[in-house]
Amino acid sequence: MKVALGADHAGFELKEKVKKYLQSKGVEIIDLGTESTESVDYPDFAIQVAQLVSQKMVDWGVLVCKSGIGMSIVRTVEDTKLARGHNDANLLALSGAFTSEEEAKKIVDAWMETEFEGGRHERRVTKILDLEKQRKP
Repeated sequence: MKVALGADHAGFELKEKVKKYLQSKGVEIIDLGTESTESVDYPDFAIQVAQLVSQKMVDWGVLVCKSGIGMSIVRTVEDTKLARGHNDANLLALSGAFTSEEEAKKIVDAWMETEFEGGRHERRVTKILDLEKQRKP
């Protein structure tokens, strides 16, 4: 499994903890930064991770900013299971300010262990994919 990581300054510390945790599980990491707590703009990192995910160069992406809202959000283990199980989500966003290291580990585990359920959810995801195709030039 290959995962791309990206964070702004407020998510840097949690990104580093998540990186170490994923590496301990044998996950290959592509760390796109940031590399410190010096102020940066979260979109610069979110777009890099999103591009790798959309180009299928990685299996998933994990983004961390202060609130998690700027990059889109999963706040709890339950949210995580729904995002994966119902939406087949391939990007996980965490809050650097409001997610503890232990909670982040639980969320990452739920993310990796939850399979897409298909069924009625497949129909909904297909509609989203069809909309995306219509928007591409």
